Amino acid sequence: MWIRLRQIAVACEDLHSTGLDIGAVLGVEACYTDPGVAQFGLKNTLWPIGTQFLEVVTPTKENTAAGRYRNRRGGDTGYMVINQVDDINVRKARAEELGVRVAFHLHHPESGHEGIQLHPADTGGSFYELDQMMMEGGNEVGGPWHPAGKSWQPFVRTAHVSGISAAELQSPEPRRLAERWASIAELDVVDDADGNPTIAFENATIRVVEDTDGRGEGLGGIDLVTEGRDAIIEAAKQRGCYVSEDEVAVAGLRMYLR
Repeated sequence: MWIRLRQIAVACEDLHSTGLDIGAVLGVEACYTDPGVAQFGLKNTLWPIGTQFLEVVTPTKENTAAGRYRNRRGGDTGYMVINQVDDINVRKARAEELGVRVAFHLHHPESGHEGIQLHPADTGGSFYELDQMMMEGGNEVGGPWHPAGKSWQPFVRTAHVSGISAAELQSPEPRRLAERWASIAELDVVDDADGNPTIAFENATIRVVEDTDGRGEGLGGIDLVTEGRDAIIEAAKQRGCYVSEDEVAVAGLRMYLR
């Protein structure tokens, strides 16, 4: 039984401006806009980062879940950690066993996609989504990914970044949050070199750190597998996204250049 980090979603106010930052700083190309998110009062765009994805959602009406979450965190913010699994039924059963509610059931039998979005009040941290791809090749690394459409591969550009190696959650109680997520994923919590509790997925980690920016519990950052650091830094300075030689701030996320 495996679990992979496949997609990170952020909630922002201005999809166009955020998209310009993402394209310029990360050197990636947008691959898909999902009309299905309109049912949630949202519009979106996805960018492939190697075989993973960065999604930005923007509310198109008042009182959406994404809009409320963004407001609680004081601006553009990390919103969802989206995982690929090999058996969604086992994951559903585990969530039920732990009393974790399913906020939304993703059911696309015609496309071979089945998934669950877990209620953030029960998970803590952020929305935690689990998806299984049941179509041909669905279990392969870099295989089909229904949320990104059917033709995302030609849009992959890896000169600047080639993958997402970690998601960073923050909390006033990092260990409690890490243990909750690990329990849902049925994985162990292990401290990293800095003493932060982490959870190892097949292709990435979840790291939980102390909330030090005053924004409260949430998805605060990601680690990027960096291929073109100089180009990223130069573009970040031009777009007002520069933090340091090892970090840029894009789409409400701390993006660490690894």
